[in-house]
Amino acid sequence: MTNSAWGLLALFLTTLLMASWPLGIWLARLASGQLPAWMLRLEAPLFRLAGTAPDQSMPWKQYTWALLAFNALGVLVVFLLQRWQAVLPLNPGGMADVSVDSAFNTAVSFVTNTNWQGYAGESTMGYLTQMLGLAVQNFLSAATGIAVVFALFRGFAAKSTAVIGNFWVDVTRITVWLLVPLSLVLAIVLVGQGVVQNFDAYQQVTTLESTNSSTSTSVPTQTLPMGPVASQEAIKMLGTNGGGFFNANSAHPYENPTALSNLLQMLAIFLIPAGLCFAFGRVVGDQRQGWAVLAAMTVMFVLAVAAIIPAEQAGNPQIAALGVDQAASSLQSGGNMEGKETRFGITASSLFAVITTAASCGAVNAMHDSFTPLGGMVPMVMMQLGEVVFGGVGTGLYGMLIFAILAVFIAGLMIGRTPEYLGKKIEAHEMKLTSMAILVTPILVLAGTAIAVMAGAGKAGIANPGAHGFSEILYALTSAANNNGSAFAGLSANTPFYNYLLAIAMWFGRFGVIVPVLAIAGALAAKKRLPATAGTFPTHGPLFVVLLIGTVLLVGLLNYVPSLALGPVVEHLMLWTKP
Repeated sequence: MTNSAWGLLALFLTTLLMASWPLGIWLARLASGQLPAWMLRLEAPLFRLAGTAPDQSMPWKQYTWALLAFNALGVLVVFLLQRWQAVLPLNPGGMADVSVDSAFNTAVSFVTNTNWQGYAGESTMGYLTQMLGLAVQNFLSAATGIAVVFALFRGFAAKSTAVIGNFWVDVTRITVWLLVPLSLVLAIVLVGQGVVQNFDAYQQVTTLESTNSSTSTSVPTQTLPMGPVASQEAIKMLGTNGGGFFNANSAHPYENPTALSNLLQMLAIFLIPAGLCFAFGRVVGDQRQGWAVLAAMTVMFVLAVAAIIPAEQAGNPQIAALGVDQAASSLQSGGNMEGKETRFGITASSLFAVITTAASCGAVNAMHDSFTPLGGMVPMVMMQLGEVVFGGVGTGLYGMLIFAILAVFIAGLMIGRTPEYLGKKIEAHEMKLTSMAILVTPILVLAGTAIAVMAGAGKAGIANPGAHGFSEILYALTSAANNNGSAFAGLSANTPFYNYLLAIAMWFGRFGVIVPVLAIAGALAAKKRLPATAGTFPTHGPLFVVLLIGTVLLVGLLNYVPSLALGPVVEHLMLWTKP
């Protein structure tokens, strides 16, 4: 890595730490219900209207059913908005109704916080669909993930209780007192950087070529898409949603016009996940616990960045063999610039790729399909780890805490003691639920990939045969099941086969993990919290950080090693092996 790359990484992490620490204090207060009196007065009428109250806590099963029903209703609403958008208002482009399979895929995608898009936003979705359907789910899916991790916080902190909180209160408070204010501030800043925010019809403009062509009989024109972009861009990043108002996503100059907007968007992706680590320590009464989890996440993140940037800076040996100069210099970026914006270059594009796949966001400012084989494998691996390296808002931390439970169980087996984590005994019931939560996504990814490479409809979507084509399918299923949403765009996935297959992976990849996590929260809440003794394994020091990282890498990644060998590893060997 170059000095500028290390400098950008240091700037990013330093700014993130400074911003997420105070946010963690507020997140802890939200989780504990310690709100200012004026906020309690403002929200009270809403809860009375909804027929609930903050003091009406739910057992884990009731919490789970409320969550599932709420999200199932969200799928229906987003699906119907797409199917009826031709007759709905705020559709200046006259967008037609979306096909059944694409509408179903998109509805599931946005409700599960995946935001996989098999369509081009500027030529498919009207403004009302974008705002009332997709942007609303950006808020609600993010709030759902944070609500789940709040419930898990309470499970660790509670002392023999049967309840873990109130889902309706949690999702309301998270949306109103966290996501909306942060999004409003970020949207205003993005507008100041040049991100579009209007309700204008698409603009027809004359291109520069027309001024240089005296013989042309037609005047070249271009259609410039408009719309309420900044408002959706803000929650897209803060909620680790991903997806884009435009097909080019955060590579589009109307979504991400400057180097500063790019930095702000990267910070927004990690802001709440990092803040939740600090909130976790405060809620359980030991801030060192939050620091330990954050340290494990940061180490894995830095290792990934240190792997992807040199891989992209190395360039393509087949192009070098043609006599093309790919060395970085004062006159050129050097390396593999295919699929990257010159205003970002290799360093900012590679850093963005790691951030967005580490955090289950899926927004992209470069085309991952154009990365080198090893460079493209890094985002894939970040997803296959279970999206626990910072991860999505809420989902990343509860995923990492599941691995922490597994880590202390392994440590307990080594020293011959009943494993404990934060004073709660980890027994057979919790380990069964932990195993379910960890294994559900690898099963979905590997089984889905196998189906796609065997089915004729699956193979028909491959544009690049061979190892890279396999990588495109593996990346798509990895992205869907881990609720990321980014893609190796060479795969033609907007077909009934892939729309339904990926929708199934997205739904069960989301709720197949959430249900066991809430069951664990309920089981932990019912247990007594034991005081630490001389024989208690400390879960806040460097040894635990190393154990946690090792558990994530060994358990989370080993499932995928054979499939990675068939895809990016083989492609790398083919690229760099001399004929």
